[in-house]
Amino acid sequence: MDLFPVLEELAQKTPSKVLLIVLDGVGGLPLEPGGPTELEAAETPNLDRLAEESALGLLTPVYPGLAPGSGPGHLALFGYDPFRYVVGRGALSALGLGADFREGDVALRGNFATLAGGKVVDRRAGRPSTEENQRVVARLKEAIPRLEDVEVHFYTESEHRFLVILRGEGLEDKVTDTDPQKPGLPPLKAQALDPASEKTARIVNLLSQRIQEVLKDEPRMNGALFRGASKKPSFPKMGEVYGLTPAAIASYPMYKGLASLVGMEVLPVEGEGDALEGKLEALRENWDLYDFFYFHVKKTDAMGEDGNFWGKVEKIELFDALLPEILALGPDVLAITGDHSTPALLKAHSWHPVPLLLKAPYLRADGARRFTEGEALRGSLGHLRGVELMPLLLAHAGKLLKYGA
Repeated sequence: MDLFPVLEELAQKTPSKVLLIVLDGVGGLPLEPGGPTELEAAETPNLDRLAEESALGLLTPVYPGLAPGSGPGHLALFGYDPFRYVVGRGALSALGLGADFREGDVALRGNFATLAGGKVVDRRAGRPSTEENQRVVARLKEAIPRLEDVEVHFYTESEHRFLVILRGEGLEDKVTDTDPQKPGLPPLKAQALDPASEKTARIVNLLSQRIQEVLKDEPRMNGALFRGASKKPSFPKMGEVYGLTPAAIASYPMYKGLASLVGMEVLPVEGEGDALEGKLEALRENWDLYDFFYFHVKKTDAMGEDGNFWGKVEKIELFDALLPEILALGPDVLAITGDHSTPALLKAHSWHPVPLLLKAPYLRADGARRFTEGEALRGSLGHLRGVELMPLLLAHAGKLLKYGA
């Protein structure tokens, strides 16, 4: 059910401020039966103290049993039905980078990868530096300016990630990914899902081949895997639907793209990588200008994807150390959750629910004492789906009128 018409009618402007913190991929699993998850293993005195005065619950970002990508996971948290509002990874990267992305273009998110013997050895090419990425992208720009009658535009995103925009006549975006999602397998061939996308699939396969030829002397970044082919979408804006003045604080282009797609002002952040201190400073500097903030923390997800259990624990603890300075700003409504689980045990996104913490003025008593999966199960919020979060935040912030007579 699309609640947007209802919420648009009920939304009212108030001075209260809402802060949504997304710890990307925060949900986890124990490495062995009976052991702790990453959240349970972390020392989080500030989150623990906050949990004691908050309400907790579990949240399934998209749907039970589905391991969501970051796109649908985030869109659901913003209140957008991820089965209706669908966007490819390529478009999100293009929007986040501020690339020259025109009507009719097809954008693809790329991973530089290490290939050997025709198979993928490392899907992320050892996570090279962004400077290394820029060097290799410069080689590709010079070597592959076009394929057939299609212009090919390359952009560095960060680390192993890059963007390709295809521009030409007769391009559609219904093509499959070439990323096999695990090492030890050959890159997949792009397949057209409808006749109109046959040309795009052919160009993508030519591009994969040409990239391997150009980069054959690179020790690690000698191939590319593509996913998320997409044209430029158009979604309702949060300001129109919720009556908010929303802002986003994120470092990685994809999340900036998600935020801009739903009408958030993407604020500049100083610093490299996850730049938590830079994000905190951006939050402070802009606190009086907006009434809704989306604050993204990335490295919890990256550590999970790398299978680095204790690295993920460390990133959780780094966020915990920053929490008192965030709380000092005094948000009227604060939510902390994830867009999906990324257990280090699985080295991938999973279908497991994530914990949700809600701090607001009008909450019922809660037995949860820590921000962990097990404690969240005891919480008073119960078990929610991602799309149910936004109305809850608006209600607690006094931004929704009564529904019905």
